[in-house]
Amino acid sequence: MLRVREGDDSSFAALLDRHRSPVIHFLYRMVQNQAVSEELAQEVFLRVYRSRATYEPTAKFTTWLFRIATHLALNWIRDGRNEKSQESLDRETAEGATRQVADRGRTVEQELVYQARLAEVRQAIELLPAKQRAAVLMHKYEEMEYAQIANVLTCSESAVKSLLFRAYESLRMRLAHMA
Repeated sequence: MLRVREGDDSSFAALLDRHRSPVIHFLYRMVQNQAVSEELAQEVFLRVYRSRATYEPTAKFTTWLFRIATHLALNWIRDGRNEKSQESLDRETAEGATRQVADRGRTVEQELVYQARLAEVRQAIELLPAKQRAAVLMHKYEEMEYAQIANVLTCSESAVKSLLFRAYESLRMRLAHMA
């Protein structure tokens, strides 16, 4: 990012290549809509590019990047733009083809059980309040540390620990029947 700040556009392309996919995956888990997550990711990188001249490396680049992504996702959720645009994993895609599951050596029954459990976990995460959901996604899926999450959510590490404790406790209660 320091090279981008100095005007090296090829470095921005490298940043985009390296971080685009994790940002889209994070945003998808937040907003539950592929098209919206791609659109928000585009906005994230547009903001990164626009801010290149004033970028200061006070934290890790990924912390700064995910802070931007989190704020955009929380704003999108808050503004209620997601009410009618949810895409279900079991619906047909826009092209009309159904989603295919890769062969992992499971029987059909095992795969059905696995998919049902996965959908239930995803739904339980989706039902969490937005800030708790963001903290869980960054902690479990992006493997970010408490300090990084605190920087992204602009709160203290103890607040992050509290958010995660409440989120995991809620998930444990919702998913207790699966144990």
